[in-house]
Amino acid sequence: MTARASASGAAAARHTGVSPRRERPLSGTLTEVVLDDGHVVMVKRGDGPGATAAEAAGLRWLAGSGTVRVPAVRGHDERWLVTERVPTGAPSAEAARRLGRDLAALHASGAPAFGAGPPGGPRDAYVGRAPMRNVTGDDWPLWYAEQRVLPYLRSAVDAAALSLAEASRIERLCLRLPHLAGPPERPARLHGDLWSGNVLWGADGDACVIDPAAHGGHRETDLAMLRLFGCPHLEEVLAGYREAAPLADGWPECVGLHQLFPLLVHAVLFGRPYAEQALAVAEAAR
Repeated sequence: MTARASASGAAAARHTGVSPRRERPLSGTLTEVVLDDGHVVMVKRGDGPGATAAEAAGLRWLAGSGTVRVPAVRGHDERWLVTERVPTGAPSAEAARRLGRDLAALHASGAPAFGAGPPGGPRDAYVGRAPMRNVTGDDWPLWYAEQRVLPYLRSAVDAAALSLAEASRIERLCLRLPHLAGPPERPARLHGDLWSGNVLWGADGDACVIDPAAHGGHRETDLAMLRLFGCPHLEEVLAGYREAAPLADGWPECVGLHQLFPLLVHAVLFGRPYAEQALAVAEAAR
């Protein structure tokens, strides 16, 4: 047994009160632990200060809406997060349509402001491995530019993924956001990191969302991220969503704007290819 696996097992025991029977590392930060009582939990090591507290608060905030399915939090501390394991199966069109309806209900449950973090969570959170500050605002285009796009744009320049001249093209797009963003929306309760890898297709036929970067935002941002990295039966997800909550006219033309945030986060973490996609969004938004 490795030192990391032993630490994961100890965390599982500490937060469930049950000794670990067997451990299976799934990645550098995630371990599946079978407990002596037969239950299975997932033990995740936080990527930075406050990461586990932010994720636990996010999961509880999403669960508190009574809408989307999320894994139950068994416990957390400064380094470890322990959640239930969700047995997975194959995606289906029916599950995708239900997921769309559930996402619409989640978004409709609302948030106090754009950028509002989950109750009880830290202000400084994470999206993936990138730090994310939850500074609030009332005007979505201004807030989105100042608190989601521009911080990661500056970091992408610092990481040499973008030049200053290229960054200026995205800065000019930010100035035009009030004219491009469509009609005003009230703050929605977002998952916040809704790429396809954070959607588990349950063995029981229902989808479950994991690893949130939950905050108040524009509801189309979650949908745009599903499209950005691909999602099984995406058109069924969108159909279910629109059944429950119609989207504004012209919303497909705004998809790229909502993808700027995750693209720039990925440019900071993974480099130039994502920066080029962000530049393509700026070029297309004319």
